[in-house]
Amino acid sequence: MAFDGITVAALTQELQHTLQDGRIHKIAQPETDELLLTIKTPGGQRRLYISASASLPLIYLTEENKKSPMTAPNFCMLLRKHIGSGRIVDISQPGLERIICFHIEHLDEMGDLCRKKLIIEIMGKHSNIIFCDDKDRIIDSIKHVSAQMSSVREVLPGRDYFIPDTMNKLDPLTVSREAFTDTLLAKPMPVGKAVYTSFTGISPVAAEEVCYLAGIDSNRSAKDLSEDVLLHLFNQFTIYFDDIKSGSFTPAVYYENGVPKEFSCLPLTHYSSYEKKDAVLVSSLLAAYYAEKNTITRIRQKSVDLRRIVQTALERNRKKFDLQSRQLADTEGREKYKIYGELINVYGYNLEDGAKSLEALNYYTNEMVKIPLDAAKTPKENAQRYFAKYNKQKRTFEALSELIKETRDDITYLESVGNSLDIAQNEDDLAQIKEELTESGYIRRRFTKKKVKLKSRPLHYLSSDGCHMYVGKNNFQNEELTFHFASGNDWWFHAKGAPGSHVIVKSGGRELPDRVFEEAGRLAAYYSKNRGSDKVEIDYIEKKHVKKVNGARPGFVIYHTNYSLVIDSDISALTLLES
Repeated sequence: MAFDGITVAALTQELQHTLQDGRIHKIAQPETDELLLTIKTPGGQRRLYISASASLPLIYLTEENKKSPMTAPNFCMLLRKHIGSGRIVDISQPGLERIICFHIEHLDEMGDLCRKKLIIEIMGKHSNIIFCDDKDRIIDSIKHVSAQMSSVREVLPGRDYFIPDTMNKLDPLTVSREAFTDTLLAKPMPVGKAVYTSFTGISPVAAEEVCYLAGIDSNRSAKDLSEDVLLHLFNQFTIYFDDIKSGSFTPAVYYENGVPKEFSCLPLTHYSSYEKKDAVLVSSLLAAYYAEKNTITRIRQKSVDLRRIVQTALERNRKKFDLQSRQLADTEGREKYKIYGELINVYGYNLEDGAKSLEALNYYTNEMVKIPLDAAKTPKENAQRYFAKYNKQKRTFEALSELIKETRDDITYLESVGNSLDIAQNEDDLAQIKEELTESGYIRRRFTKKKVKLKSRPLHYLSSDGCHMYVGKNNFQNEELTFHFASGNDWWFHAKGAPGSHVIVKSGGRELPDRVFEEAGRLAAYYSKNRGSDKVEIDYIEKKHVKKVNGARPGFVIYHTNYSLVIDSDISALTLLES
């Protein structure tokens, strides 16, 4: 979810309760676009993390400290000079803008009491941290914005600070019914989009919630709505935003299949099917949400090189497979040349010299065929020419059949590695996948021939009935689980015809309830390429019937008799244990 004006309102309220009247003890600038303020308050020492990153702008209270550079940047030194030991006298949000303003009182060089403003703008790529005097004149900012960079507003020392109104949006906290209705009717677009593009601080998710509360399809045009429906929408809009005016925030993170999907400081009833985890403080919500998001993003970034290696090899093998398939198709008529040779040997004795063709009865099909001949060759030589062509295509067919099988196996293997990269959760997982690719010859081992010590372990789940279920996160773990960890009577699950994890259910020699099979099937579906599908076909069988192919790559198995089930990939009811 966007860091919208509603979240900023909730965060402003929290910071008012926590930091107001606190004194700034330390100011650090860990990164070029980050600040970390240590503030002494009556309730103890608190740290405020502020990021003006274009990709992930944030502000929240945190317990964590960050290492600062040996030499403080100029902006950090300026803040230390002016507001070091300053007292936070107020924290405000203008309207429902994504802006938080810290009003700070301090003593200047002459010992006189002065006020300054530290303004944090959480506006995506336009995010900034701006330091102003009490007359809203910019002293400096963590990012300088010149006229060449923006025609709307310069953010430079000496310029006047103002909030640009480029979208002509209305304040949702003060809008009248007439203005609300007129604004929506003036926009030829879906009503949900019209709401979030017309009012300050509203994200698409919040607009969707307002439409949901009013019982309106957000994809309908506002012009299609009657006056009564528009009035009902306005009433729901007003009720929804009354919670902001009263400060009644309920921070929560919404999870889809264990992955954080959205967060909100007001209820999202249209996400009632998602798992909801409430938070007491907005800061703890933001810290948890973005920590999980950052982990996923960081692993994605760190796996870029491995993904490129896998994708390059996949594309090469798919092109090779297409070429080999076309060449194999050219050998489909090989039997015809064998028959031609036989028919020439049988019927060619009475051919005239220089004949260019032979019409003969094909005794295999009982049909007449016309066989082209080389007029310069004898019947025997023509027969030998067709036999030679047949034998050549037969050898080509046999060789290509083997090559196509190898290429298909390579593609299947690389797709399984791609799936392993998709479900990798930490750097240890990536290290194990890299080692697997190294052993398979896709990555050259450098400097040493010693194997890397691998720390990654399979995922461990507990079923609703208390059964232990294990999921391999890559082919090494799949191999270990199936052929070294599982016993003969344990159950083995895998998504049918798709790259995915091996799932082992420890049976303990007892008969398992049906629900366990369903939950294990969901795990196999979730940790496969078919994740997210409502219907995934799963093969399952006792482990003793699963066999390894000699010489096959790790994780490749065969089985001849199995059970099947069709299941969704929702694993929200399962408990993930520490490995």
